[in-house]
Amino acid sequence: MKIAIGSDHGGYILKERIVEHLSKNPLYKLKDFGTFDSQSVDYPDFAREVAVPVSGGEFDRGILCCGTGIGVSIAANKVPGIRAALCGDTFSARASREHNDANILCVGERVIGPGLALDIVDIWLESEFSGDRHGRRVQKIKDIENKYSREGN
Repeated sequence: MKIAIGSDHGGYILKERIVEHLSKNPLYKLKDFGTFDSQSVDYPDFAREVAVPVSGGEFDRGILCCGTGIGVSIAANKVPGIRAALCGDTFSARASREHNDANILCVGERVIGPGLALDIVDIWLESEFSGDRHGRRVQKIKDIENKYSREGN
């Protein structure tokens, strides 16, 4: 699975832990879009860097980290085709994949500890979209996106 990952300065340490963790699994091919240190940067820039290639199909999924996970999730969800889910527990991580077909996971370094974050990442990456009635609902999300997208009008 090809995974794009990125963070701002508030999520940098957590991103590094996730990269280290996932690099041990040969099933995952990672590309780190930065940031590469703890100097202050703007989270929308890194959310875009991850979201655009995920939306375009260059990567199967993406992971974004910031202080709370909120900023990167808002920014990533502005990219057509992205369903970024902010998850702070394993139940939400699984449900975001199974029910919502989330293609970007967002986590907050200042909100959850690294142990829980790695559990969330593992469960999110291992979970698959269940389709069925959820497929109908995700299609309705896509329909809303198409109707209100500036490029779609």
